[in-house]
Amino acid sequence: MAVQLEGTPCWADAVFDDVEAAKAFYGDVLGWTFGASSEFGDYTQAYADGKAVAAVVPTAPGQEGPSQWCLYFAVRDAVATAVRIGDNGGELLMEPMRVGDFGTMCLAREPGGAVFGLWQAGTHEGFEATAVPGAYCWAEVFTRDPEKTDAFFPTVFSYRSKQLEDETDFRIYDLGERSVLGRMRMTEDFPPEVPPYVNIYFAVRDCDEAVTLATERGGILRFGPTDTPFGRFAALSDPQGANFSVIDITTTTGGTPGTTDIA
Repeated sequence: MAVQLEGTPCWADAVFDDVEAAKAFYGDVLGWTFGASSEFGDYTQAYADGKAVAAVVPTAPGQEGPSQWCLYFAVRDAVATAVRIGDNGGELLMEPMRVGDFGTMCLAREPGGAVFGLWQAGTHEGFEATAVPGAYCWAEVFTRDPEKTDAFFPTVFSYRSKQLEDETDFRIYDLGERSVLGRMRMTEDFPPEVPPYVNIYFAVRDCDEAVTLATERGGILRFGPTDTPFGRFAALSDPQGANFSVIDITTTTGGTPGTTDIA
């Protein structure tokens, strides 16, 4: 795998009280298979068509809070990036920690409130596939304080920003020649008890079929399915409360909205 630019989304995992139930749910909805758990907290990788695409891990004793997907960004030096996070108003939730030969991880919260991770690759370089059925496709930071979020991420990861020219307050962060992350303002449609979070999109062959599978297995449909210029997608919560979205990127409707570069 080529070395990824710093700030590229490179991995996703989630902690579950009932990891076997999570494996059954995502296995049915996204077609994942699972490897053997590792020695690091029973960390278990998920595979789509034989490629590593995510991981699930059981809740540690004394760990509290609802299940939540965590997106990790590639970094060359987790310690140096952790310093930039603190210098720009972020909060470290877990100091950089070496995970055997696999790499070094860190958990943080951006000033707008969303939790994310850093990954300095060792032998584990991250996603082995993206934008194919069952794999990570896209992510958006949902925040009630977009001004704080917009100041933070471009400084920490050297993103370029552009604003979508439509009725929503939506910003896109670019890295090199690619758009790598979105930022959405949380409106009053979001209940106040829902904290800011990073919403991860997993690609599927058929959005409606994935929604049916998810809801039949105890998931909750939050929004959609709906057609967009980027694909047909729906927002869901799994039975243990983790939010995620599914998207069929082969089914698109309408023209791509314009954007305005942000200085």
